[in-house]
Amino acid sequence: MLHINRTFERKRAVNKILLIDDEEKLRQLLAKIIRLEGFEVIEASDIKSGLKKLDVADVDVVLCDVKLPDGNGVETARVIKDRFPFVEIILLTAYGNIPDGVQAIKNGAFEYITKGDDNNRIIPLLYKACEKVALARRVKQLEKQLGDKLSFDKIISHSSAIKVAINLAEKVSRTNTTVLLTGETGTGKEVFAQAIHLASARKDGNFVAINCAAFTKDLLENELFGHRAGAFTGATKDQRGLFEEAHRGTIFLDEIGEMALELQAKILRVLETGEFLKVGDAKPTKVDVRILAATNRDLQMEIETGHFRSDLFYRLSVFTIPLPPLRERVEDIRLLAQYYADFFAVKSNLKPLRMTDEFITALERNTWRGNIRELKNVIERSVILSEGGLLDVDSLPFSAAHPDPLIASSFAMANMEKQHIQRVLHHTSGNKAEAARLLEIGVATLYRKIEEYKLS
Repeated sequence: MLHINRTFERKRAVNKILLIDDEEKLRQLLAKIIRLEGFEVIEASDIKSGLKKLDVADVDVVLCDVKLPDGNGVETARVIKDRFPFVEIILLTAYGNIPDGVQAIKNGAFEYITKGDDNNRIIPLLYKACEKVALARRVKQLEKQLGDKLSFDKIISHSSAIKVAINLAEKVSRTNTTVLLTGETGTGKEVFAQAIHLASARKDGNFVAINCAAFTKDLLENELFGHRAGAFTGATKDQRGLFEEAHRGTIFLDEIGEMALELQAKILRVLETGEFLKVGDAKPTKVDVRILAATNRDLQMEIETGHFRSDLFYRLSVFTIPLPPLRERVEDIRLLAQYYADFFAVKSNLKPLRMTDEFITALERNTWRGNIRELKNVIERSVILSEGGLLDVDSLPFSAAHPDPLIASSFAMANMEKQHIQRVLHHTSGNKAEAARLLEIGVATLYRKIEEYKLS
């Protein structure tokens, strides 16, 4: 895994452009112009040969004609983005029209331009597309380090409680024992589950995670166990479930306390016999899977109220690892805040940011009911709103900057909200859907706020 991450860090000396056009003279002329700008150009005369060259060359941007002998560039854009998500596509057409342009963008094209009229735009667009590719690669690298297959040495903490949890997890990872991770939402239970998997003998198998609270009973059963063709309306073919995907690996059942009692019985059967029934199947399927589970509920209390099976609890809790809330590990807040600040600075294409003492103090005074997940979201917002290379209290959401309600009452809430929305809209260049996501409100609510505060 470390080797894979490092390959993203290698600097690419020259950006590679794949030029697909069946008009040879025009293609050669355009290739010459692009090469003079310092790009490496690979040429192809049709879609088939272009796709073959994409398979073997590390291409950044595809410059593709719309009308080609063996197909249409607009449809080819979708094919390329499906197979090579990092590659950006600029489409060239002799006869531009709005429907084709709209469809091209929907299919993942970076831009759709008309030959002749927009020739002076090609080189600037190539530079912009290459910048987007470079940023996407860097973000992907950091996302991998942040949330994909984290090992124990990547867990950020000075807390003695976390060190105890890591010690327990390292010991149990060498076994095939079922583990129950307990703690509030956002305390890092999935990170620990991934680390246990990576340190186990099953590390070469799949790590499959599912949030049991995100599905209805029937959908969750289908996700976990799969189905046979004809099991229900719309089931036209067999489908593998997550337990099969995790064969010889690990499955992580997050928020298992939310699972319906009928499904709990099926999980118990897997633990006891290593087999299950697919939806619509009469023959059991055998799997070799290690089960890790997590919950933010008190399962013993759930047993008393009849919402959780005691026999399943005893099988799951053979080895229990409790994870403390963030408010009980204040010494980790500065470390985590700096980690996420660095991550989101790169994602926003900013230079490293410095956190002021007042900023850190405000973070350490907060109760963090959403734990690390809430801290991560707060730092993302603060990075967006940062000015002058600093993270200070002015960039914090009001609740994080002033956790004491007595202090909060002396501020003009509406004015602060208006300024906050203005800054986020500026950051997203007016993209209201993205702004609503960052503000964690609905798009309709954002439009209402824009009208209320008379924001342009």
